[in-house]
Amino acid sequence: MLMPSIFGESLLDDFFRFPFESYDRGYRNGYMSTDIKDTDQGYELTMNMPGVKKEDVKAELKDGYLTIQASTNQNRDEKDNEGNYIRRERYSGTFSRSFYVGEEVKQEEIKAKFEDGTLKLLVPKKEEKPAVEDKKYISIEG
Repeated sequence: MLMPSIFGESLLDDFFRFPFESYDRGYRNGYMSTDIKDTDQGYELTMNMPGVKKEDVKAELKDGYLTIQASTNQNRDEKDNEGNYIRRERYSGTFSRSFYVGEEVKQEEIKAKFEDGTLKLLVPKKEEKPAVEDKKYISIEG
């Protein structure tokens, strides 16, 4: 029987997850969880970024990969009536997600809007051109 933990679901889960916790902390807290919707115009990405300001969000298109990066710096100080700290919690971090959108998509074709901690991106659909097979023949003497 697992004992309840004050830190999570169970004491053993907390113990075994500890060294890896920092890698997925952002996704568990709701940072950058993404919904992707296929529409007639393209792909609509809706990404949650609670507590992140617009100026802390960067989007880049390079080699067919759309990369969104966000940084946050939160400070939750609580003081009693005399100004003594009861608890101080600070969090600072950078999150990044990448999506392959294809090398045919151009940066100016992607539309982005940030509002109330939510980033919405519209990535147009591009039809992939079939690769033309370049036939090369070996000359035969004789």
